[in-house]
Amino acid sequence: MVPALGADAMSRHQPSDAVRLSIAEATALGTRALEHIGYSSEEAAATCAHLVDAACCGYHFAGLPRILEIADDPRTKEARQPIRVVRETPVSMLVDGGNHIGYYAIYKTALMAIDKAKQAGIALVGLYNCALSGRNTYYLELIARENLAGMLFSSAWPVVAPEGGARPMLGTNPMAIALPTGNGPLIFDMGTAAIMRGELALRSRLNKELPEGVAIDANGLPTRDPHEALKGSILPFGGVDRHKGYGLSLTIQALGLLAGASLPRGRVQDYAQLFVVFSPGLLIPEDQFKHDINELIKLIKATPLRPGVDEIRIPSERAFRERERARKEGLLVDRKVFEALKKMASAQAGIQAE
Repeated sequence: MVPALGADAMSRHQPSDAVRLSIAEATALGTRALEHIGYSSEEAAATCAHLVDAACCGYHFAGLPRILEIADDPRTKEARQPIRVVRETPVSMLVDGGNHIGYYAIYKTALMAIDKAKQAGIALVGLYNCALSGRNTYYLELIARENLAGMLFSSAWPVVAPEGGARPMLGTNPMAIALPTGNGPLIFDMGTAAIMRGELALRSRLNKELPEGVAIDANGLPTRDPHEALKGSILPFGGVDRHKGYGLSLTIQALGLLAGASLPRGRVQDYAQLFVVFSPGLLIPEDQFKHDINELIKLIKATPLRPGVDEIRIPSERAFRERERARKEGLLVDRKVFEALKKMASAQAGIQAE
């Protein structure tokens, strides 16, 4: 996988082409911009909370710059209907997202999945008819902090070519797993593409070249030009083992069909989310599970280190550390993005750059 653009360095240094905002300032700016393009205060607040948290965790491309992509997305201008459950059993739900933005619809569905799992011990929940989902970690952290285990599979609109193909046929299709430990969630979250669509869009906006081997142009030829990549395709992750990323991506696209991806428009290559949420106590006593998983983490972190390595990190450990520092130091936002958001939010007062 390609590291997120500026994931570690952005919060430590302030380049001349960036501005620093406090968490409150970033939240206010993002919320006003989202309201300006037609989202309700509830939708805007839920979406911006997700974006700011992504930025705090070091995922620069998944933060406030996403608002510019949201504004350009055709679905933003389409009518929205109430989120509703269209099919339900004691252990499952199928949810119509009403064409709401994914950041809001998936958040609401995650809360429904938590309630269902607490009542029945397990919940299988599908969500369709929404787009732009953000980081799966955000939703699974909500689940794990309720002492539940969770998995989330997200299918999407095609931007990724299958292995050997020259046209986009798959989404970036992330998957994530979260487990409660008693000392904060253990969360593994990965996309099945060599680079996420949001980072590609940001690099295009900022005219930043792509790494080698992550995209092809419209003729199926390798490219590092983000503008050409947007006309072509992203590749699955995996390098010489790219077939593994392709296989995971295809499988997740198929799971999206189980979650209702084709229902609103009849397209099998569309957005959907599939949650699997359950109580660890269904299998072994919850206290024993938390003890055992903490012991496993201790053993992993105590592994002898290779030369030049300072520590072994657990998935999401870096992001949680970044979040704590960002809450104190604030966030860096590319100046071009900042100015565009200020304009979108009608340049209201109260947001000042250092």
